[in-house]
Amino acid sequence: MLRPRLRIPRAGRLWRPAIPIRSIHQVPTISHFDSRQGVPGLLSPGGFDIAWTQYMQFVIEKLNSLIAGTEFESQTVLQILKATAREPHHAPIFNYASMAHNNALFFENLANTSTEKQESTGESESDGEDRIPPKLKTELERQFSSVETLRREFLVTAMAMFGPGFVWLVKNAQSTEMRILTTYLAGTPYTAGHWRRQGLDMNSQGTSAPETVQAFVDRTKTAAGADTGGRFIPHNQLAPGGVDVVPLLCLNTWEHVWLRDYGIGAGNTGGKRQYVQAWWRCIDWNKVESLGEIKRVEMKQK
Repeated sequence: MLRPRLRIPRAGRLWRPAIPIRSIHQVPTISHFDSRQGVPGLLSPGGFDIAWTQYMQFVIEKLNSLIAGTEFESQTVLQILKATAREPHHAPIFNYASMAHNNALFFENLANTSTEKQESTGESESDGEDRIPPKLKTELERQFSSVETLRREFLVTAMAMFGPGFVWLVKNAQSTEMRILTTYLAGTPYTAGHWRRQGLDMNSQGTSAPETVQAFVDRTKTAAGADTGGRFIPHNQLAPGGVDVVPLLCLNTWEHVWLRDYGIGAGNTGGKRQYVQAWWRCIDWNKVESLGEIKRVEMKQK
């Protein structure tokens, strides 16, 4: 006669208390893109999943774990990167906050070109420039002589970057002056973040004339906001010689963004070059213009 065997489950299988997960910051919603569609003309669904969905979830989770229980919990990502830029012991917090902000701006300024009518003959490298608002186009032509010049400057600058980072179109907050700016790794163009702008590609610096210790100290003191006497000024003031800039456009050159869809390639047909050329055709110029307009309104109200 067979006797039924009484199986007592292990205590760990009976009940496990739920681990509380604090959600301080959330991944922004990019409503004009569908994960099943990717970014038409730029990133495949798989490429979009890596560059946006997975990567943003990663940096936001890391940021949340670092700021849990600190004064940064109640601050925006932009406020966090500005507040931590000058504090070396907050470098990890700055890095994740800055990357979250930079990557979000990169994707927010992309247009969904699938809703636009495409010419049967295909697109040229300069296509998409007809979407530039007349007022912005006039200003770009005044600043860079032509929109084509601006496009080429973005391409040349991005291709010259050996390390990963971002290429920016920024505007002087006090005037209409525009310029191209590069930051490496998680560097930021904001004036409050001059301490960690990381605008120098250390991967391409020669060793024939090494920087002296004093030169390094002087450079980092100025970036941190110290005057010529070594006295540090408050965070809400500009560093000596610093210019308050407004980021208008951002190109992400990190390999994880373009490598999956474009590959390495070689020469003038390299994957990175093809990626930058495709990016230019996907810019939402209306959003680029609005970023400058919003800042001008804010300054008039002050």
